[in-house]
Amino acid sequence: MNLPNAITLSRIPLMFVIVGLMYQHWPGAATLAFTLFLAGAVGDWLDGYLARKRKQVSTFGKFMDALSDKIFVLGIMIAMVDLDDINIPVGFAILTLCREFLVSGIRMVAAAKGVVVAADRGGKTKTLTQLIAIGLLFGARMVGRDFSYWLRKDLSPITEYIHKIGLIGFIIGTYLAVWSGWRYIERHRALLLDDTPPSSS
Repeated sequence: MNLPNAITLSRIPLMFVIVGLMYQHWPGAATLAFTLFLAGAVGDWLDGYLARKRKQVSTFGKFMDALSDKIFVLGIMIAMVDLDDINIPVGFAILTLCREFLVSGIRMVAAAKGVVVAADRGGKTKTLTQLIAIGLLFGARMVGRDFSYWLRKDLSPITEYIHKIGLIGFIIGTYLAVWSGWRYIERHRALLLDDTPPSSS
């Protein structure tokens, strides 16, 4: 265990804290959820940066970085489907969920054959787009709930604008998820169709 891997793994419990805050209605809960989400999003970049700088890149780190990203994003995304003031389209969430299961399946098949399938540039772009979109949806909720309460003003026009941009970003992220998932299949087709049993050495 090193610092980059600790940052990677911290996104998993952080997701549960954020989802718990999403269902709270006391003033500041939405702001705290937004702040913690930003911390998790920055951690997604920071762990890789530190691993490369400290020369601590490892097979475990590559695998858990991709897995932690999925748990962090999907957990929050599923919770957002059920919230009336966010209400992301359930069909897009299901598409993203199916893509992640598919890519995870490819990684498991590859791992059984001694091959590590790290996240490619398309997957990283997809994750970044999703993080920005979710951040905007969190931001709209923060403005609509906490800022309106603290400033005693109706900020619904601003909230609706930010929310709309967040939804557009989420739709783009879903398209990138499907596209990058197809790229994973194309790139690793030979590995998936190879019936050679894994080496026991």
